[in-house]
Amino acid sequence: MIRVRKLSRYNLNSLKRAAGEYLSFIAGAANIEVARERLSRKLNTSVFDSFAGQRSRYKTRMVRVRDCARTLNSIMRRRSDKLAGFSVVEALYDIARDVPRPDLKPGFFAEMCHLFKGIQGKGPGRAPGDYSISPKLKGIEAARARSDELDKLWNNLEKQMSLYRHGLDPEVIEYRRRRRRKVFKQLGGTGDDWRDWRWHLRKVIKWPTQLFDMIPLTDDEKESLELVERARLPFGITPYYLSLMNNNGDDSDMAIRAQVIPPKSYAESVIEGKHKNFHSLDFMLERDTSPIELVTRRYPGIVILKPYNTCPQICVYCQRNWEINEVLARGSMASKEKIKAAIEWIADHPGIHDVLVTGGDPLAMSDRKLFWLLSEVAKIPSVERIRIGTRTPVTMPMRITKELADFLGKLRKPLKLDISVVTHVEHPFEVTPQMARAVERLRRRMINVYNQNVFTFFISRRFEAAFLRRLLKRIGIDPYYTFNTKGKDETVDYRVPIARLMQEQKEEARLLPGLSRTDEAVYNVPGLGKNYLRALQHRDLISVLPDGTRVYEFHPWEKNIRRQKSHVGEDVPLLDYLKRLEDMGEDVKQYETIWYYY
Repeated sequence: MIRVRKLSRYNLNSLKRAAGEYLSFIAGAANIEVARERLSRKLNTSVFDSFAGQRSRYKTRMVRVRDCARTLNSIMRRRSDKLAGFSVVEALYDIARDVPRPDLKPGFFAEMCHLFKGIQGKGPGRAPGDYSISPKLKGIEAARARSDELDKLWNNLEKQMSLYRHGLDPEVIEYRRRRRRKVFKQLGGTGDDWRDWRWHLRKVIKWPTQLFDMIPLTDDEKESLELVERARLPFGITPYYLSLMNNNGDDSDMAIRAQVIPPKSYAESVIEGKHKNFHSLDFMLERDTSPIELVTRRYPGIVILKPYNTCPQICVYCQRNWEINEVLARGSMASKEKIKAAIEWIADHPGIHDVLVTGGDPLAMSDRKLFWLLSEVAKIPSVERIRIGTRTPVTMPMRITKELADFLGKLRKPLKLDISVVTHVEHPFEVTPQMARAVERLRRRMINVYNQNVFTFFISRRFEAAFLRRLLKRIGIDPYYTFNTKGKDETVDYRVPIARLMQEQKEEARLLPGLSRTDEAVYNVPGLGKNYLRALQHRDLISVLPDGTRVYEFHPWEKNIRRQKSHVGEDVPLLDYLKRLEDMGEDVKQYETIWYYY
C-alpha cells in the first residue's frame, strides 16, 4: 500500500535531506558542546532571517517556524539531556560526522525530519478547517463567500462524524432491544428484573470466561480473558453494558469492548506490577496525597472522599484499579467509623468547600448507606458543593431511580449547597435512550451532569470525540474534562500522544459551537494533579528518545504559588500511533499536522 511506504520512509537519509544545512554546520565541531553552541546559533539566525523577510500578518508558515524553533531550543539544553537521560544534540552531532547510531529508530528520524522542515517553514499539513476566500472580496460578497466555505466545512464535519455509529440511531436501538432480550435470557431474568438496578448488580459478569458463551470473541480476546481469570485480576461487566456489545462480528463496538476486555499486554503488566509492589500501579501517587484514610487532597478547596472501594464494572484503564481486589467485593464499603472520621477531618478544614464522592462507584451502594453518607457530608458548614463521581449512567442507567433523583434534589439547597453528578461517557456508541432518560431525571431536579472523557486510542480518530460532545449535549450532559491517557505501563495499548489530543482540540473540537466544547484538555501529573494542555507555558518538550518517544517536563499548577518539583513524563511515539491508525484502515494523511503540536 502507498500509505505504508509513506510511514516507513523515515530513516537516516530522510533526516539528512531535511536537516542538511544544520548538520553541515555542526559536522566540524570539536566536541558536543561546540556542536550545541553552533546549532543554537544557526537556529537563531535562521529564525531571525525568516521573520525579517516576512511582511504579511497572517502566515501559518511563521507560526510553524516559531513553534519548531521553541521546541528545538528546549531540546538543545544541557538540562534537557540530564532530565531525559538522552541527548538529541549528541545524536545529531554523531549523524553529522557519520558516526553509526544503531539505536536510532524510524520514530526518531520522523520527529527530527518534521522538526527541521518546520524550522524552515516547510512540512506537510492541511487541517480540516482550512479554507480561504479572495482578499479582493469585501462586505456582503465576502460574507457570502465565507458562508459558502463554512457550509462546505460543516458538510465535511458531518461526513466524518457519520462514520461512527451511536446508540441513538434507530437501527442500533432496535438491534440492542433484541440483544437485551438475549442477555436477559442468558442470565435468567424474569418479570421486571431488567429495570431493577439491584438485579443488574446481582448478575454482574465476574468471571472473564463467562463471556465465551455470551458474545463472539477473537482468539486474542479469549487468551487475554483466560489470563485475567487465572491471575484473579479485577473484572466485571454489568448485564446492561453487555447488551451494548455486538453479537454479529461487527467491530463498531470496538470502543465498548476495550472498556472492559483487557488486552494481553495489560494483564501481563498488572501481574508483574502486583508481584513487585502493591503500590507500583498507583500512577497518581494517591498514597502521598491522602492525609487520612478515605480522603485524597491535591488542591486547596476540594477533596476526594472514597467510601466504597469497588464498582459494578471495571474499566481497564482506571487509575484506581490497583486498589480494587474484586468487582463488588465484600468488605469494599468502609466502616461507619472510618467514614465518620474522614467527614470530621473534612469539617476540621474549612478551606474545603467542594467534596467529590467517588471511589469505586458510590452509586453501587444501597440507598440507605448512600443517603446517610451524603446527608452527613451535606452537614459540613463549609461545603458548598457535593459531586458524585459515577459511571452508572453509562454502565447501569436504571440505578438513577426516581427515589435517588428525589433525594439528590432535596439535598440540594439553592444558594447554599449544589449537587452535581460527574460521569464518564467514553464513546458515541455508549450514548443510549436509557442513559438520556437517567440524565433527564437528574436534570429535572436541578442536578447538573458533567462528563469526563479519557482520550484513549478508541476515541481518537478524526472527529470521533467531537461527535461524542455533540451527542452528550443533546442528552443534557456538559463536557467537563478530556483527560490525556495516563502514562501507566499497563495501559500502553490505550495511550494516545499528547500531540493528537492537542490536534483534536484545535482542529476538530474548535469547529463546534462553544457550548458543545466546554471541556478542558488535561494531563494528570502524579501526586500533583491536572496540567492544562492548551497552555504551552505548563510544559516543555525536552527530548525525543531513540524510538521517537517525546519526553515532556510538566510544570505543576502551584508553580506560581510555591516551590514545587516538575514532573518528567514520556509520551507514546507519534509514528507508532499513526501506524496503528493505518492498520485499522485510517487514511493517516488526514493526521499529518500532528507533528507540529508540541
